[in-house]
Amino acid sequence: MLIYREEKRRALNSYLGHVYDWKSTALFVMERLKLLVPDELKQAIAGSTCETLSVTCAALLEFLRPLPEFKEVISELTDLEIALCRKNESRALDLKLQGNECFSKGDFKQAISFYSQALRYAPLNIECKGLNLVATLYINRASSMHKLGLLEECFRDCNRAIAIKPNYAKAWYRRGKVNESLQKYKDAICDLEVGLSTETTTSSKKSINQDLEILRMRVPSASMVKPSDDGVEVKDAVASDVSILCVASPTKGRGMASPSDIQPATLIHTEDPLAAIVSKPCRGTHCHFCFNRVPIDSVFCPSCVIPIYCSENCLVQSTGEISCSNSSYSLSRCNLSQDVFNHVADVISDNGIRCKGVPEHKHECGGAHWTAVLPTDVVLAGRIVAKEMEKKRLSGVSSNLIDSLDLLHHYELVPPNERLELHIYAIVLCYCMDSYYKLDFQSTEVNVTQSVLLLCLIKINSMAIVHISSTDSQDSILSPSINVKTSCVEQVRVGQAIYSTGSLFNHSCKPNVNSYFLSRTLFVRTTELVPSWTPLELSYGPQVGGMDIVERQRLLKEQYMFKCECSGCSSLNFSDLVINSFSCQNSRCNGVVLENITLKILEDNSVQALVGASLVSILLLPASGSDKSIEEVAHKLFQKFKIGSCINPGCCLNCNAKLDLDSVNANLSEATLNMTRLADSLDRALDCLAKIKSMRHQHSKTVAQAEDSIAEIFAKNGDLEHAIEHCKMSIQILEKLYHPNHIAIGHELIKLASLQLSICHVASASDTIKRVEAIFSLYYGAHAAKLFPYVNTLRQQILDYLTSCRISP
Repeated sequence: MLIYREEKRRALNSYLGHVYDWKSTALFVMERLKLLVPDELKQAIAGSTCETLSVTCAALLEFLRPLPEFKEVISELTDLEIALCRKNESRALDLKLQGNECFSKGDFKQAISFYSQALRYAPLNIECKGLNLVATLYINRASSMHKLGLLEECFRDCNRAIAIKPNYAKAWYRRGKVNESLQKYKDAICDLEVGLSTETTTSSKKSINQDLEILRMRVPSASMVKPSDDGVEVKDAVASDVSILCVASPTKGRGMASPSDIQPATLIHTEDPLAAIVSKPCRGTHCHFCFNRVPIDSVFCPSCVIPIYCSENCLVQSTGEISCSNSSYSLSRCNLSQDVFNHVADVISDNGIRCKGVPEHKHECGGAHWTAVLPTDVVLAGRIVAKEMEKKRLSGVSSNLIDSLDLLHHYELVPPNERLELHIYAIVLCYCMDSYYKLDFQSTEVNVTQSVLLLCLIKINSMAIVHISSTDSQDSILSPSINVKTSCVEQVRVGQAIYSTGSLFNHSCKPNVNSYFLSRTLFVRTTELVPSWTPLELSYGPQVGGMDIVERQRLLKEQYMFKCECSGCSSLNFSDLVINSFSCQNSRCNGVVLENITLKILEDNSVQALVGASLVSILLLPASGSDKSIEEVAHKLFQKFKIGSCINPGCCLNCNAKLDLDSVNANLSEATLNMTRLADSLDRALDCLAKIKSMRHQHSKTVAQAEDSIAEIFAKNGDLEHAIEHCKMSIQILEKLYHPNHIAIGHELIKLASLQLSICHVASASDTIKRVEAIFSLYYGAHAAKLFPYVNTLRQQILDYLTSCRISP
């Protein structure tokens, strides 16, 4: 066997606990198949082109198909008789018992965790002691959440249990108690009346009757329904007077542009994905359809144990099924009034949830675990194939998959040593898809060839779905006179998707549009005035100010297979020189010293950057005097040198003084390491900062990070004045690397505003927040309030403070 069955089951259980090493298993499968391929065929595949791809795919398919080892691999991944991701009644019952033990001990949080895991494994139509197991688990989890005051979550679980078993008295009773807590007394009475009519034990009937009498006494003097305090959904529509078109350019091929000028902060495009998949590190924490964080009352696929969803709506969109299937609405009407009977009908209805399109998970379901093992790109390719198969079923017309997507694949740019892996994954994917579609999708050379190109297309065109996560924490050092929270904003890569139009936006290291995501929907917004027919370009990750040109070029070449020739890479930037540079040891010189980079002087006032023997890029120097900041740190570049002469690593670009890079690097590493260990020793941390600043250039990113670390140390020690001082120093450096209105500056200003407000520097905090709001509005428009709720919290804190002091804002 590829992996022994019990070992694989343990691996799966570990995966469901979010520690499954999927990558090593996928690599194990890949390496085993690679070893079987003869050298002659490997060489043919390494040298294949788009024209010969069908030949190499056919040859590899013909070689692998009869091999017992290959059949074993496919069987392990797809055979539903031995599937490891099927529902498991005994596992669900074991977890239910563990949840019951935690509940009896008062450990309700842990009980919820066990009940949720039991729901993951529980088959939908299994009876346990005369009750549906899934319905029982929902009510057990609801009871635990009720104990913790999680009323909305408890309410939803009660509805799920009722949808499965409408005559479940305990579910109606628990729902009634939740409605009572929510001050929805009329609904609570109806719920308890249903619970009373369906209850079979005398003692429970007596208890429900007592609760009903108390509630009926309350109704005349109490509000029937508690007013909702839900906020109004933020609306932000694409500008009606702006059109964007796909156009061609000589250097970048297809891209997006507009025939009219576009103002800053204009929303120019929104789009839902053609296909999307949650990233593997987020499989246990984020919804597998909308990619938002799952609540504590998450729901699971009815047919397998892999996906997790935040709601029934997302589950239906992903699987085409609902988790709570009411098969028999059999409540007797004899004990219920018409009003109460209508109330029951409303509760058990499915609220009109319908699948809007092709279910993304349906073809992966049934228990087969190939989606848990294979790389994300491969699984995403399967979802695209599934959508094309559905189109074919509805229209009856078969089309070329790659042509129908109308996106580039660039197979010819794939490194030769990676082509065999693409071939094998394509064949494995075809067999996995064939296990679901049977004769409709067979593992033929045509489908394998299309799958190879599809995997290349995904590598080039897919977009990472990034969500902004704000971690708010109460800091004990803050002034007791005002309640302020500090916030850490981070970007989390929660998914990967293909957007038909979004993929056509080209990259620039100096982008003029910003892309962001709400749930799985892509939004594109301009961040500056864009003249008509100017390319609309976003960043694929690397940006001027965030990375130097060497790192940007390397990353884009490896990930997207192109050499960047954007405006940020075609002319010399100040940040490219200083971001990772050392300072000249001559105290009278402000020059930069580059490490591992040789600058070679070329014709036409240009310079070539080389790392070792590898050419990285050609930087076109600005005309002398056009950028004073560059001349101040690299005056030597503007002198007339002999063509072909070089400036070697370790030489100052102003005075040509030599720097001992080995010695400086050793001292720098020691100082940086020590700073991270000295949170409780300000004096020693400041010594480390001084050493770092004496070695790195004053505008390098290392100095900015060191200043930020010192600010954090001061804040933790209660010295907020000095924390603010060093926070400002860090921001000033970042403003030189990026620009003052860059989104990276906005994130740092949030931190500064929190510090200012915590020691009642209200006027300064108000100015900082205004600047934050201006930056965030530029990048996110009206969505900024939803993406960064902490900014509104800070603004409200300022207003509250001014009100308490009776000061006009």
